[in-house]
Amino acid sequence: MESDLRAKIKAVAVDHFNNDGYHGATIRNIAKDVNCSLPMVYYYFNSKKELFHEIIKKDYFELLDRHSKQIKSTDVVEFYTQYVFKLNKLSDYDKKVFRLGVKVNLSFDGDDELREIMDEWEKSMIPWHFQRIMPHLSDVGNWIVVIRTLIHLLDNLVETIVVKSRFLSEEAIREDIRIILDKAR
Repeated sequence: MESDLRAKIKAVAVDHFNNDGYHGATIRNIAKDVNCSLPMVYYYFNSKKELFHEIIKKDYFELLDRHSKQIKSTDVVEFYTQYVFKLNKLSDYDKKVFRLGVKVNLSFDGDDELREIMDEWEKSMIPWHFQRIMPHLSDVGNWIVVIRTLIHLLDNLVETIVVKSRFLSEEAIREDIRIILDKAR
């Protein structure tokens, strides 16, 4: 029961943060929509900041990790295609958490601490993509251009699906990814 109330508070908070932004959402309105007392919300989360930080630091990064581990393809184009395409099938809660993470990453929401965490995470993505891509590419002289271009494309595809709530077909995603990776092979 206790973990159910905690989960319900987070689910309602995700809706409020998505609809009203971090600064517009209030613990009072979250408590009202959860149908619990304000002190009960504060029992689980000491502040709005703590609640928002848990959603981003824990739920968002766990979602990214879980989502990427679901993809088993060894073909680099297929891996990225499936990674993006499966975003279409996220649960409503996961899609909202992902949307909040994207907003924080784009500096539309959150605070300086979260933006710094996102900046560090983003810097770690270049080596992560390098390890995934380089075994599949021929001698690419300027590999950093390929990786950065791929990252920008992935960001754009993710924003289209998660932030704009538009469906992208597997074929369209694959075609966009191939434009970058096949040229580099």
